[in-house]
This record gives sequence, structure tokens and C-alpha cells, in this order.
Amino acid sequence: MRGSGSGAESGPGTLHGSRPGAESGPEPGHGSGTGSRSRSGSGSGATGAAGVFAAGRPVSGALLVVGDVVTDIVARHRGPLASGTDTASVIRTLPGGAGANVACWAAHWGCTDVRLLGRVGADAAAWHERELTACGVRPRLVVDPQAATGTVICLVDTGAAAERTFLTDSGASLRLGPGDWSDVLLDGVGRVHLSGYLLFSESGRALVRTASASARARGVPVSLDPASAGFLVELGVDRFLSLVEDVDVLLPSRDEACLLTGVPDAVGAAAALSRLVPLVVSKQGADGALVARDGTVLARVPAAPAAPSDTTGAGDAFTGAFLAALLTGADPEAAVSEGCRAGAQAVERVGGRPPTPDDETAPTRGRVDIR
Repeated sequence: MRGSGSGAESGPGTLHGSRPGAESGPEPGHGSGTGSRSRSGSGSGATGAAGVFAAGRPVSGALLVVGDVVTDIVARHRGPLASGTDTASVIRTLPGGAGANVACWAAHWGCTDVRLLGRVGADAAAWHERELTACGVRPRLVVDPQAATGTVICLVDTGAAAERTFLTDSGASLRLGPGDWSDVLLDGVGRVHLSGYLLFSESGRALVRTASASARARGVPVSLDPASAGFLVELGVDRFLSLVEDVDVLLPSRDEACLLTGVPDAVGAAAALSRLVPLVVSKQGADGALVARDGTVLARVPAAPAAPSDTTGAGDAFTGAFLAALLTGADPEAAVSEGCRAGAQAVERVGGRPPTPDDETAPTRGRVDIR
């Protein structure tokens, strides 16, 4: 559940101003119990300057993202961690989750109707709803009566590469299941994006099958980001590939593409994957991205220049902007260029979400620093 968000106006434990949610059925699979509630918000339509990409171009339906919503604790340190003692760090608590981040970046990049289906605990439901709405996302958050909101600790080495390591407690996020799905969610939707983290729980895998089948029945294309090479190893390559048979667009990282194909070089791996999935967009970090179809790499798109501060959520930013561009009618190569631009913006911010209007006037909003 990589990726963290922009600064928050209050911490995740602050539940003031919440609105009552409508009752929904219990989730099968992981036994979430009865009494789950859903919280539905209306996006504010807040988009940044990047949203001009969509200006004057027709938008072909809404984007529905199905995925994880988590609370990120981002600890930025310089150099190796000091084992057995203290390491000086700057620590922030931020809203995050790969699925949530993708939704926020898509809205920031000009997609005027972005919807998110996710599952959270009662401990942080109102906070996450406010943060998503502030980014222009329409959240439908199922409140889990038993599990707390997922939490990810992001350890960011502030050296030149700003590389990061994640410690993940999935909490409520991976308890999202078919019982939380309704075909009504597809009304007016032009694209569905599934967070790959859904594949790492039994109920999530069942939801991927359900959502993919529903989208296919309506002719709505589906994209998926594999999410984590580490979790892919645990799941197994063959199992993963069987779960994405109905996916139209796959967005792996370089490492994920190589793992899924057994091909050691990035170009060969992207080409091999594109024999299994109609369109493959392989994210290459500082080297940009590859576009592959029918066993051939069709384009190599360079990265946009950036001075990395925190690479958390850069891939989510790429995916959100890429999907927003596709919905405005861009071809895949042009959409990938937009993804690279968004990724470059993301690595220059702490956390994985785009700026909101409040960020410009309150740059330390929601910040908790421990030195």
C-alpha cells in the first residue's frame, strides 16, 4: 500500500464533522462481521494547474478506482538506520494508499469525475473522507466494524535517490470484498482501475474478479498496477497472471515486469508481458516508461526532470495522470508522457498525493515533526 498523501488538516484520530453513512452488507471472505457502513462524499473538483491538460477536450466517462486507503507515517532520515539506537528523522502522518493516491492524482490532472471505493476503520474514516474530497475525489468508503484503518510506515532515505522502504499493516483495506461492490458503481464510468494490493487477500481477489467481470459486461476497460514485487513473490507469478486475464492495461514497475516474465531486461520484459495483456506500460523510474503491445515495445518515453525529495507514491502519480489523459482522448504514448510529468512532480513532494489549494497557504498543515 505504498504512497502517502499531502498534508492533512487534522490527524486520523480526529472524527469531528463526520456524516452518518448508509448501512451496507457484511463482507464475505475475511469475515468482517455485520454492521459495515459506507461513507460517500462528493468531490470538491479541486484540481491543480496540471488540470489544464483536459481543458477543451471531451472527457469520456468517470474514472472508478477500487483500492486501498491507508494512513501513512513517513519517516525521512539521512543515511543508514542506526541499529539498536536512535536515528534522527522528520516524521509526518499523512493520508495515503496506492488506490487513493491514484484517484487524487487523476483528479489533479484534470479528470472531473473520479470515484474511489475503499475500506477503512472507524478510527480514521472521517479524516480520509475529508482529504479525498479536498483532492476532488468522490469517495465511497466502507467503514469496517472490526478492523482499524491500514497503516504504512514509509522509511525514506533522503540521500540522492530518496529511496524508500515500507512496513505495512493492511488493516481494513484488504478486507474490501465482493460484498462492498455494486454494479451501480459503474454508472457513467469510462474506466476502472484496480489497485494490485487487492490481489494479496482472499476477499480482494474475489473483488477483482467481480469488478472485472462487471466492467467487461459493460464494455468498460480495466487497468491494474501490480503494486509490490515483494507481495508478488508471495502470491506467485502464475496465480497473478491468471487473475489479470481480463485486464486491458497493466502498469508494472521495471522490477515487477521482470519478475512476472522471468526476463532480466526491461524492454524484453515489457514486450513479453504485452503478449498476455493488450497494453503494457512499464514504469522505469528515472528512465521514464515503456509502452508495449502485441509483443513489441512501441515507445520509450523519457522521464521529466526532477530533484527527488521523496519517491513515495511516484508510480501512483504516474498512473493517475496516465488514466486522466486516456479519458480525455490521448493516445497511450501521450498519456504516458503525462504520467511521467506527474511522477516528476510527485518525487519533489513529501508523500504521495498532489497539492490541494490549502497547501499553498498552509504548507505545514497536519504536520507532526519528530527530530
